[in-house]
Amino acid sequence: MTHPRTGRPRERVLTMRGIGKRFGAVKALTDVDFWVNEGEVVALVGDNGAGKSTLVKVLAGVHPPDAGTIEFDGEPVGIGSPADAQELGIETIFQDLALCDNLDVVANLWLGRELRDGATLDEVDMEQRTWTLLRELSAKIPSVRVPVASLSGGQRQTVAIARSLIGEPRVVILDEPTAALGVAQTAEVLNLIERLRERGHGVILISHNMADVMAVADRVVVLRLGRNNGVYNVADVTSEILIAAITGAVDHSGMRRPDRADAAPQLARDSDPPGPGPADIREATIDREPADEEPVSDETAGGTVIRLPRGGARRTTRPRGGGAR
Repeated sequence: MTHPRTGRPRERVLTMRGIGKRFGAVKALTDVDFWVNEGEVVALVGDNGAGKSTLVKVLAGVHPPDAGTIEFDGEPVGIGSPADAQELGIETIFQDLALCDNLDVVANLWLGRELRDGATLDEVDMEQRTWTLLRELSAKIPSVRVPVASLSGGQRQTVAIARSLIGEPRVVILDEPTAALGVAQTAEVLNLIERLRERGHGVILISHNMADVMAVADRVVVLRLGRNNGVYNVADVTSEILIAAITGAVDHSGMRRPDRADAAPQLARDSDPPGPGPADIREATIDREPADEEPVSDETAGGTVIRLPRGGARRTTRPRGGGAR
């Protein structure tokens, strides 16, 4: 799947600067910057616990930020609730989709926004608009009058995306839209994301699938441990570079990590009382167990303690018949 990714000027829609969020003593986000332009797909990636969902919930109005600013169309805004986000033009499609399985496609799209003709629902107009929207998205749904429960995973995702477009949003957030989908259904959802870009929406894509990210995203923002760890243009990056940023092999967060070689002497100097020099301290603290040491019985553990060579981790094996627990 190819598309132009450079050369077209885009207007900035959303900007987040210095976003911070705490939950008690836990810092979920620290000084995070993020932005999205019109007609652009921005992938937000990171390992579990990196802060992706928290950042999206701040943007969706679920969690108010503790620090930082949010600008929409260049103007500072406050997003205190999901209603505030929708009023600004931000729609979020969470992973569970939040569809009513017993209702048909039309009822799901217009739930809470029904069109009326006097005192009755205008079913004809809603159905016509539903078909128009689905055709714009090149959606593959055979009928809009079948219950959503009878649709495939890709078709259900299509319904959720189409529902988010009823209010003409400026920014659409997709949380793991291809999770648990097959190959054909994933291709269908990626095609929908392409259609959203063509319509001029800013799209924020949260995904762990690097193939999906490389296929549709224009730009990738990497979060690690609640901080920015790189912003990359997809045209200039490989999946290996993204994985390195996600796992921390490449650190752009601004936090300097001490090297292992000089970290141990520093810890020894800071924590031990004056006495032997650093070389003597290292000699005393390094565990030099022989590589071929025999297993040692540990009665208190109810099994056998196996010491790995060169200060490796200890593993306790317990007898199958039951030992001390």
